[in-house]
Amino acid sequence: MDDYSTRLLTPETWDAFATLVEANNGVWGGCWCMNFHPEGFGTTPSVSGNRAAKEAHTRAGTVHQMLVYAGEQCVGWCQFGSPVELPNIKNSRAYEKDAADLPDWRIGCIFTGSKHRGRGVARAAVEAVLVEIRAAGGGVVEAYPEQVEMRGPQRGAFFHTGPETLFEEFGFERDRKIAKWRWVMRLSLTP
Repeated sequence: MDDYSTRLLTPETWDAFATLVEANNGVWGGCWCMNFHPEGFGTTPSVSGNRAAKEAHTRAGTVHQMLVYAGEQCVGWCQFGSPVELPNIKNSRAYEKDAADLPDWRIGCIFTGSKHRGRGVARAAVEAVLVEIRAAGGGVVEAYPEQVEMRGPQRGAFFHTGPETLFEEFGFERDRKIAKWRWVMRLSLTP
């Protein structure tokens, strides 16, 4: 595992974030990590529209995203925020069906640049996010990872919400299943 530093996505770190996204085809074909935001991909999705929307959120301070750096190069991130900031989650119907209460925080997508996968970038990102949430007052944190145990190899697949095992390392526990391989996992953090 490499040594990493972390920084929040801000106007000052935008260029490093944008460089990573652009080096990876806009991430998943041009998402720019917009799907969890209130507007999602918008009514007429486009790569340039997603980029502009993400930059607007960054400049307005309406995004929480922890960037992971190897030296001065951004190599990954973890998106987080309140349910108001990140209302769109995969499998939302199944999620809402048995939801008792909303969390204080959600962890959205996790991304690692292709040349840095398997080297602890996601772990560094989630750890820094949990430190940031604790500093902001803590509360209930939800993640929506994919189960990897008892599942066949996923050739070419990328778990954009992270693997369940990563969240288990930080003490998250299964709350309920919302898809064949996706779980709601929760953790309570005190300040």
